[in-house]
Amino acid sequence: MKALAWHGKNDIRCDNVTDPGIEDARDVIIKVTSCAICGSDLHLMDGQMPAMKSGDVLGHEFMGEVVETGSPNHRLKKGDRIVVPFNINCGECSQCRRGNWACCLRSNRNGAEAATMFGYPTAGLFGYSHLTGGYWGGQAEYVRVPMADVAPMKVPEGMSDEQALFLTDILPTGWQAAVHCDLKGGETVAIWGAGPVGLFTIKSAQIMGAERIIVIETVPERMALARQAGATHIIDLKQEEVIERIKEITDGEGPDAVIDCVGMEATAGHGMLGMLSKVQETLTSTQRPYALEQAVQAVRGGGIVSVPGVYGGPIPVHMGAVVQKGLTIRSGQTHVKRYLEELTGLIQQGRIDPTFLITHRSTSLEQGPELYKTFRDKQDGCVKVVFNLN
Repeated sequence: MKALAWHGKNDIRCDNVTDPGIEDARDVIIKVTSCAICGSDLHLMDGQMPAMKSGDVLGHEFMGEVVETGSPNHRLKKGDRIVVPFNINCGECSQCRRGNWACCLRSNRNGAEAATMFGYPTAGLFGYSHLTGGYWGGQAEYVRVPMADVAPMKVPEGMSDEQALFLTDILPTGWQAAVHCDLKGGETVAIWGAGPVGLFTIKSAQIMGAERIIVIETVPERMALARQAGATHIIDLKQEEVIERIKEITDGEGPDAVIDCVGMEATAGHGMLGMLSKVQETLTSTQRPYALEQAVQAVRGGGIVSVPGVYGGPIPVHMGAVVQKGLTIRSGQTHVKRYLEELTGLIQQGRIDPTFLITHRSTSLEQGPELYKTFRDKQDGCVKVVFNLN
């Protein structure tokens, strides 16, 4: 089968690889009908994540049709259309029983390595390094989905692939980022980054009742989509002094919550990320990463700092500001399964249209390596790439 594979920093290829097979009774094999390139995939492309091996198949945003099951009594049946959350869940460990699906203790085949780095095992992830289990991802024609009796969700009748696809990651991630802000209605929220996760975070905060949504960006296409998603104020990082502008908007009080949707992408070197990277070169180590530092400085005393942006290792945090201002920091990989039913309902009701941020579509994985570069370099107004393979 064809698949997009990692072969080193900035070396993504469309390879012919071995078809997946059933390895356990809980497995299913799906024929991928749609998949997407995520901003987190750029971390792999840029060599920012450890434990990658040449030939690893990428992709954690994918869905498709079940073509084979590991057991005739499987919950899923041949022909079912399913979306597959990016994290793999056993459904049996103490964390899964708590609903902390991203903290599953059993699904990471290399959990001992993850525990060495993070203290405890983290969930297995599709297409995201051997530190998270070494599972092949979904930017491929077929995928083996382990423990498929737990996390995957059948797609409701009448819902298109493009409506359902982002339930795998970025829509629940944006939703959880807003949930972490404890919004009751009437709040002011500031969001750094209006990439795909940032855009869904804006929409989520709007639905949850935020009165003012301030977005910090510098890419014109993203700023336009941020307004469409519900941003009430846009701050151009290139043109304005961010903290002072936020104080003006909030009458000197600061936002009730701030959200870092940039993460370690701030080192990437293009668009807003490149702007942040250049700024970071002039800062001391305690002032990095720049987006998170600004967020901690900007939030009001007693406020919340939500961090859906991905960080792969140790970073300096201004703990003086955190302690003196009495801040709460909330983060984590997304517990996708926790939000699937609610978000599916919002899509069906027309309150969320997940397709609005798709700028580039392809019907061929062979275009994948070039589209990775287009996405990374923010060329041609690229915000989100989707492959429609059915």
